Amino acid sequence: MRIELERRSRQSPVFAIVSPLLALGLTLVFGGIMFMLLGKDPLSALYSFFIEPLLEVWSLHELAIKAAPLILIAVGLSVCYRSNNWNIGAEGQFTVGAIIGSILPITFYEWHSPLLLPLMMIMGAIGGAVYGAIPAFLKTRFNTNEILTSLMLVYIAQLFLDWLTRGVWKDPAGYNFPQSRSFVTEAVLPEILSSGRAHMGLIFALVAAFAVWFMMRFTLKGFQVVVLGQSERAGRFAGFSARKMVWFSLMFSGALAGLAGISEVSGSIGHLQPSISPGYGFTAIIVAFLGRLNPLGIIAAGFVLALTYLGGEAAQLSIGVSDKVTRVFQGLLLFFVLSCDTLILYRVRLVFDRARSASGKAVS
Repeated sequence: MRIELERRSRQSPVFAIVSPLLALGLTLVFGGIMFMLLGKDPLSALYSFFIEPLLEVWSLHELAIKAAPLILIAVGLSVCYRSNNWNIGAEGQFTVGAIIGSILPITFYEWHSPLLLPLMMIMGAIGGAVYGAIPAFLKTRFNTNEILTSLMLVYIAQLFLDWLTRGVWKDPAGYNFPQSRSFVTEAVLPEILSSGRAHMGLIFALVAAFAVWFMMRFTLKGFQVVVLGQSERAGRFAGFSARKMVWFSLMFSGALAGLAGISEVSGSIGHLQPSISPGYGFTAIIVAFLGRLNPLGIIAAGFVLALTYLGGEAAQLSIGVSDKVTRVFQGLLLFFVLSCDTLILYRVRLVFDRARSASGKAVS
């Protein structure tokens, strides 16, 4: 007897809806088992992770702050993945967007102008797009694997940021701390409400999600993304260029990641420092798949994953677990999302090899 996966003739719409819910349920179950093995009460631990961060107004603002970059990056990644271009380097594009967008407030730190903030956002998006163009160029010119090139570029960007904040951009009045000058007021994203720290980065994320949803559903470019992602040969027959799609998808996702980077620095941190992200670019991959690569689904998935960050911080204080537990939760969620997606594309069958068993009996 053996198990085989038989590809379905068409995708199951029921499993398409149930799959992410099942993945969330399995993550909670195995997360509870993990807490039991750590000697913690599973119910108290899961309460700390998923309920406690929702009970205070200030924590809801923090949830919005963490959800904004996840949604913005994941929306761009969804375009890449649906076009069958696998950008794994959004973390690097996030970092480069933060660096390029910070040139004006750090270099011209005495400049006070209403134009400063819009220029920062535009420069951040351009920086991320240019960094995303590097794996696009390598793939179209040398047929390299964009998974490897985009991933390796992440570490180059992070090391460059570390060099800048400890070197040429280090604040001379910062008591030797590795950080840049603090941004002036005109370079800081305004808060949405006066009751907390949530800033305009969340508005950027929501606008981007609805804009990409409209593009994918009602425009020719969205149709090109879907067709080339499902069958490059069919796309070429329709007159679509796979090479142009590589450039478009990687640069588009890089631009949104770069915008997320400068929004995070401008809205939440207020200066550059060696570490500006807890791994948003990698976590956004989970967000994209949990949201079914649909921009509207990504909005909900972004808040779920943001909740794991806040829950991890709350669990460290309330039950005394390591911050690595958050990464384990996110890893479990990605594993179960990808595993449950198998139910959409394949049907599981038990195959009894009668011929082999009959020959075995004859030999005996």
